[in-house]
Amino acid sequence: MGMLKRSVLLTAMLGLAPMWVVAADNAQLTQEARQQTKAFAQALQKTLKQGIQASGPEAAIQLCNTEAPAIAAGLSQNGWQVARTSTKIRNPDNVADDWELQTLEDFSRRLQAGEDPAGIEATTVADGEFRYMKAIPTAPLCLTCHGSQLAPAVTARLDELYPADQARGFNAGDLRGAFTLRKTLEE
Repeated sequence: MGMLKRSVLLTAMLGLAPMWVVAADNAQLTQEARQQTKAFAQALQKTLKQGIQASGPEAAIQLCNTEAPAIAAGLSQNGWQVARTSTKIRNPDNVADDWELQTLEDFSRRLQAGEDPAGIEATTVADGEFRYMKAIPTAPLCLTCHGSQLAPAVTARLDELYPADQARGFNAGDLRGAFTLRKTLEE
């Protein structure tokens, strides 16, 4: 029996997956997470643009308040949990955990070092979960509700819906936050 066959047989007998299987699983999970993230980003952007075009930024804030959690919940299927987080949160339900905070700090360093924000992402496997994060850079449209100079009506609506809001004062290109996904791994 060849050395590779013995290694795979021993690994199988011990109940451990060979490293190439783990790498393949992680690649597949990363691809699934990217698809979920893309769907989430597109749905959020579409909802906000429609709200702004129909009734202005104040209506978009209301839509974001109700629709963003619904969109995340709708995408949280097949074992995935889909959300957003930031170091400056608007919604207290989006507070970052330790790994997310460390990853956001790493994303910020990578962005400051000149890395293209479209490619800034991270994965880990810990405590029986696959975790994925993708950076959300601040686009010009985001400044309507997340910038330094907000219209008085926008400020009033944000204060009404998000009394503890920290998600203001951003500039175009800043790290606004990240999409964060997790999936419990099967034993």
